[in-house]
Amino acid sequence: MDDPQKISVIIPTYNRETCLERAIVSVLSQTYRNFELIVIDDGSTDNTSRIIHKYKNKIRYFSQLHSGVSTARNLGLEKSEGTWVAFLDSDDYWLPRKLERQMQCLAENPQWLVMQTDEKWIRNGVVVNPTKKHQKYSGWIFVQCLPLCIVSPSAVIVHQKVFNDVGVFDESLPVCEDYDLWLRVSLKYEIGLLPEKLIIKTGGHSDQLSRKYWGIDRYRVLALEKILNAELDRQQTELVLDEIIKKLTILSKGRTKHPELPNIYADKLSDYQKKKEVFLANQKNCH
Repeated sequence: MDDPQKISVIIPTYNRETCLERAIVSVLSQTYRNFELIVIDDGSTDNTSRIIHKYKNKIRYFSQLHSGVSTARNLGLEKSEGTWVAFLDSDDYWLPRKLERQMQCLAENPQWLVMQTDEKWIRNGVVVNPTKKHQKYSGWIFVQCLPLCIVSPSAVIVHQKVFNDVGVFDESLPVCEDYDLWLRVSLKYEIGLLPEKLIIKTGGHSDQLSRKYWGIDRYRVLALEKILNAELDRQQTELVLDEIIKKLTILSKGRTKHPELPNIYADKLSDYQKKKEVFLANQKNCH
C-alpha cells in the first residue's frame, strides 16, 4: 500500500454470468488507470469462470466455497494492495469517469476517508427515481443511516484506514451487511458525497438477497443492537433505541403472517421499551 493513489476495486459475484462481464468492462474502461481489479467468485455454478478466464490477464481472481457476499468482499479486502478500496456489485456498473471524479473530489476534500457518488436506478430495465427515503447525504450522517442503508457499496470509495479502525463486513449477516458496516463507519467518520450519477444500479432480479429473506429489518435490528455497545452520546443512544423499537413494532405485527417463525419480536419489543424507560429515567436523574 505504498502508492497513496492506488485503488483496489473488488467485485464479489455469484452466478451472475448474465451481467458480470458488463461490470468488469465498466471497471477496465475507467479513465482513472491507477487501480487493480479483484474479482471474488463466491462458488458460482454457472459460466462465471469462463467469463473470468477471458479477462485473466487484466484482473486478479480468487474463488471460494459459496459463503456469501460479506465473506467474498472480506476476501477481496484481505487480498487488496491499494490504499483506497472501491466495491462494485456484479449486477451494477460504472460510468467511465467514476473513479477519476472520486479521486478529484477526494483531493479537494482531504478530510474525507469515505465518500460515495450519486447513482441512477434501473429496475427490470426501466429507469426509476429513488424514493425520498433513499436520499443521499454528506457529512456526519449517522442519524440518517439509522432507518435503512443509504450508502451504496457500488458507489463508495473507502480508505484502508477505515477498515483497520471499524472492522470489515459482518459475515454472520446474510443481508444488511452493508447497513451494519456503514452504521459503524458513519459513527466515526464523515461520509462525503459527489452528487453526480456515476453508477448504474440495477435491480428486480429474482436472485437478489433482499427478496430471499422475510423482514430484513430483523437483521437491521441485530446491527442496531451491536451499535448500542459502541461509544454513543445521549442523543445517539436515544435515537438508536427509538429505531430498534420502531423496527420491532413492525416485525411483531408482520410476524403474524409467518407463523413458522419464532414469536420473539413482541417480547423483544417489550424489553426495549423498558430499556428506553430506564435510560430516560437515568438521564433525568443525571440532571
